[in-house]
Amino acid sequence: MRKLLLTPLLFVGVLALPAGAQTATTQMSSEPGKVHVQQTVTMQARVVGIDRADRIVTLKGSTGDTVDVVCGDEVRNFDQIKLGDQVTTRYVESLYLELKKTSTGVRERVEAEAGARAKLGERPAGMAVREVVILADVTDVDPKNQTITLRGPKKSVTLPVKNPDQFKVVKKGDQVEATYTQAFAISVDLTPVLKK
Repeated sequence: MRKLLLTPLLFVGVLALPAGAQTATTQMSSEPGKVHVQQTVTMQARVVGIDRADRIVTLKGSTGDTVDVVCGDEVRNFDQIKLGDQVTTRYVESLYLELKKTSTGVRERVEAEAGARAKLGERPAGMAVREVVILADVTDVDPKNQTITLRGPKKSVTLPVKNPDQFKVVKKGDQVEATYTQAFAISVDLTPVLKK
């Protein structure tokens, strides 16, 4: 059994949750100078245990795997959660890269976080979003191996490039702005769907 902490600004990958009714979709778009990739995973699990004193909920997926979720004080309406409740989680990761035709910008990294929770009296639910924006230098362009290397404020990364048109516009010395977003939402549904 695994345990994870659920607070509004903690991002928990869906792989930490029990396998259950899961759907995943990936979308990608690419044009010269821009790339956007987004993956969304939706999962369902059932509440099979509640420790009200320590605010721990045990979730079970359809394969029988369980995980303990420690719900901080930020998880509003915790007392409404009941055994057998159906929990739906949705996790979205998105990466957007855009070429900036300038070499005068300073490499930088800016992070922002936000969260929302259910109103008093509503079914328990919450959402957390984290966004990281990085301005990076293009340090290598390799059409033969279909890669571009970017150097940000903390490290360098070499990215695979599937669209050959990118090599027509991206040059060594250019800058790329990368926006990485994570969003995690969890809600308790009105009707249990999974069977024991």
